[in-house]
Amino acid sequence: MTIILMRHGKPDHPVSGRFTARALADWCEGYDQAVICDAPPPRSMAIARMASVIACSPLPRARSSLARLGLQAQDVDEVFSEVAMPLLPFARLHLPLTLWLALLRLLWLCGYAGRVESVQHARQRAQRAADKLIALSQQGTVLLVGHGIMNKLIARQLRKRGWQAEKHASSRHWSSAIYHRPFI
Repeated sequence: MTIILMRHGKPDHPVSGRFTARALADWCEGYDQAVICDAPPPRSMAIARMASVIACSPLPRARSSLARLGLQAQDVDEVFSEVAMPLLPFARLHLPLTLWLALLRLLWLCGYAGRVESVQHARQRAQRAADKLIALSQQGTVLLVGHGIMNKLIARQLRKRGWQAEKHASSRHWSSAIYHRPFI
């Protein structure tokens, strides 16, 4: 039994500039609605073709990635969605996008969630996602087209359950991690 966690392709959304917290909220909303603008590399195509069961996040960047792979999802579920970025109420602070994203994700990991899902809730959701993927793996090799942070949280849950990593994911678009069921 094998589970493949693949990150979506590159979203068709700007990734530079300086933003206020309010403008960042608009940017995040646009990012969540963006489809992808690149094609999967041959290695990602080959890895995706190994799967007989396809799962996907409902976010457009994941769904459009799956379409670029030429595949159809049997299971599209919110449990696989990316963890939302917490926002800050600072109206006057202008920061570069990459600094905002790094700062906010770090704050989230340290416990600040604002109005979005907390780290603890995201970890619980990752447990449910791992349960679902393990159940789906009874039917054959599973491919999940998902997102960077959630895929990492799911991978941690798989490792806790004894699944062995053949390949670990990076944070790059189209990266994949491959996990095999424990043999005990």
